[in-house]
Amino acid sequence: MKKYIAECIGTFVLTFLGCGAAVSLGCGTPEGGIAAVVGTAIAFGLSVVAMAYTIGGISGCHINPAITLGCLVTGRISAKDCCGYMVGQVVGAIIAGAALAAFYPGTGLGTNGIGAGCNGCWCIALSVEIVLTALFVLVVLGATHKTNGATGNFAGLAIGLSLILIHLVGIYFTGTSVNPARSIGPALFVGGEALANVWIFIVGPFVGALVAAILWKGIETKE
Repeated sequence: MKKYIAECIGTFVLTFLGCGAAVSLGCGTPEGGIAAVVGTAIAFGLSVVAMAYTIGGISGCHINPAITLGCLVTGRISAKDCCGYMVGQVVGAIIAGAALAAFYPGTGLGTNGIGAGCNGCWCIALSVEIVLTALFVLVVLGATHKTNGATGNFAGLAIGLSLILIHLVGIYFTGTSVNPARSIGPALFVGGEALANVWIFIVGPFVGALVAAILWKGIETKE
């Protein structure tokens, strides 16, 4: 149960600080510009780094159902833990969504959507989420693999930096999810189009996680 609670706390921190930074900096608005995009990307990445070194020793710091699914497929966690992790993650994101709604009423709360780069096409948004999630989860699986030896101590840093890169690419298209929980939490409190499109940010990351797991199993070494 401590692992599930840790995942709940970690996902709260990621969602609250990442989405909170997006709102505070005006990411996606003309006023925010490039600085807001970069700032938001850094906020999400640093949130992961902070949590990796806070709860990594307790739960492994997935704080993302897509990562948990990738770990399940590659045999790193049990089905029971997979369910417990995902429940904890979604609950943490929903609590974060409620906190964001209280602090930033009347805003988009950093929700994901079909952005300018998609030209109104959900297929592009879904494809972007699949590709970016596959890359992200592949980094997670590789960086945390037991054969990495001493370099595994820097896994949290590698994962956080990769999430910054993922956001720098994905914000233009979808606001960057690669994390179903992070999308569900704020969308529940914004409603409307954000909630109507949330399926993209559930299906896309899960498909991407499966792709990453298959790729990793193809290149993984046991020694």
